Amino acid sequence: MSLEELIHNCKKGNRKAQELLYRNYSSVLFGVCLKYSRNKTEAEDNLHDSFMIIFDKIDQYRFKGSFEGWIKRIAINTVLQKYRKEATLNVINENNIAEETDIEPNDLDISLQTLLRYIQELPNKYRLTFNMYVMDGYTHNEIAKQLGTSAGTSKSNLARARMLLKEKIESNRNMAIIGMLIFLVEI
Repeated sequence: MSLEELIHNCKKGNRKAQELLYRNYSSVLFGVCLKYSRNKTEAEDNLHDSFMIIFDKIDQYRFKGSFEGWIKRIAINTVLQKYRKEATLNVINENNIAEETDIEPNDLDISLQTLLRYIQELPNKYRLTFNMYVMDGYTHNEIAKQLGTSAGTSKSNLARARMLLKEKIESNRNMAIIGMLIFLVEI
C-alpha cells in the first residue's frame, strides 16, 4: 500500500491503516518526543498524544510537502502545548549571558546516549529552545512565537543551554580523567 493510500484509509478511520501508520512512523516520532521530553516515560506519553492528534487531524493533510515533516511538526507542537499548559515556561530574559557559547569538537568525546541525557536534564526553557534551534532548525523568531517569548530571550536561553551542556561535558571529561588517575595509582 502506498503512503497516499495509507493516508486516505486513515482519513476514513480504518483501524488497520492507523496501526500501519503508527508502526511506520512511531520510531521516528519517538525520537522527536524523546528530544523534547524530560525522560523516556514522558516521551512515550507525548508520542501517544501526538498520534491521537495526527489521527484526529489527518483529514487536514493535503499532500503538499512531506508527510513526515507534517507529523513531526504535530509532535513538536504537542509537546510544546503540554509545557505551555503546565506553565513551566516562565522564561527569564538573561541578557548577561553571551549569545554564543562554543563547544569545541574535542569536548564532544561522549556517547550520544550521554549527550541525550544531558539535554533531557536541562531546564524546560533551555531544553526546548536548544532542541528547536539546534536539532530542528527553527529560527529565534519562530521559537519566540511558539514559546510566547521574545527572540532575544530565545537567544539567551540557547546560549544558557549551550553553556550548561558544555559544563556537563567538561565535568564528564574531568570525571573520566580522575577515574583514570585512580586506576593508575592503584597499579
